[in-house]
Amino acid sequence: MTELGNLPNIWKVLEENLRTIGVTTEEQLKEKGTEQLFFEIRQKVDSGACLQMLYGIEGAMKGKRARDLTKEEKEKLKQFYRSLS
Repeated sequence: MTELGNLPNIWKVLEENLRTIGVTTEEQLKEKGTEQLFFEIRQKVDSGACLQMLYGIEGAMKGKRARDLTKEEKEKLKQFYRSLS
């Protein structure tokens, strides 16, 4: 079981947000999925959660830095992000 803080992109604020919504392990992170996690953070913790946080969650799920997400991955996430506005 991997600690959240050991995953790529899980900085202190994001880790605290995840813990607030009940996610404390990598397994829980992967079980919920990027979009659901981000949606819950925006609804319950931080209504101003940004696109970079969404990229961070996706990267953590895939075990890579957010900057290493493909253009296609980022575009899909941008579309989701815009749908929340």
